[in-house]
Amino acid sequence: MKLKAITMGIFAFIATVLGCKGQTVDSGIIDCNKANKKVVKEAVITYTSPHGVNFEQHYFKHASLGIRINDTWLYVDPVTDKVQPATDYTKMPKADIILVTHEHADHLDAKAIEQLTKDGTVLIANPRSAEILGGNADVMRNGDTKKLKDLTIEAVPAYNTSANKQQFHPKERDNGYVLTVDDLRVYIAGDTEDINEMSALKDIDVAFLPCNLPFTMSPEQFVRAAKAVNAKLLFVYHYGQTDTKQVLKLLEDNGIKAIVRPYM
Repeated sequence: MKLKAITMGIFAFIATVLGCKGQTVDSGIIDCNKANKKVVKEAVITYTSPHGVNFEQHYFKHASLGIRINDTWLYVDPVTDKVQPATDYTKMPKADIILVTHEHADHLDAKAIEQLTKDGTVLIANPRSAEILGGNADVMRNGDTKKLKDLTIEAVPAYNTSANKQQFHPKERDNGYVLTVDDLRVYIAGDTEDINEMSALKDIDVAFLPCNLPFTMSPEQFVRAAKAVNAKLLFVYHYGQTDTKQVLKLLEDNGIKAIVRPYM
């Protein structure tokens, strides 16, 4: 067990959430909307690994994540107004690293990237996204690894396998990412179905898996992916109009706990 903030059997950890700071979460859902009787403006969860790696995760909307590992700020697929509600990233700390999984408008947004960029920001993207951004990104393809200070970034496959979905995310085009710092490993799946490559991912502490029909996984596929990745802490993200209660019920029936973050 690598995350001190997780106990065996249930995910009991401290969520620092605007309006419900210090709330202990021991179920599958952080429901601060209900607790505050208003829409959550920002939701943050923090962890500390046994080796002292500090991990802080901000959830914005859809597939947009903010992650701080120690003093490094990473943003994954930041989007401003291409996905509602609009997000103003000028109010967030500037990025040390920005990761783009693929070129769809709900993942690639030059405006958001501009708002987050400072001198020294490293922008990483799959080849097509880098091309759209005018070549102003470090290209990573499936299987590539990049070392940035104490952080290792692996680009891993993300694609559709179902015959009626392969036009959305063809094989070898898009990226998922695995982040490793010391003893902490975080998997951000991107837009994908339950692909065989997930079983090759080892020692994943935190995983973000999508469940957004018709583009990514069905609830049943999500359960298979969760079993393959076997993360200690699992997030359902990028869930669109999916009934997340159905997903959580299927996971529970299979002895798996997961967290659904509220949209801002």
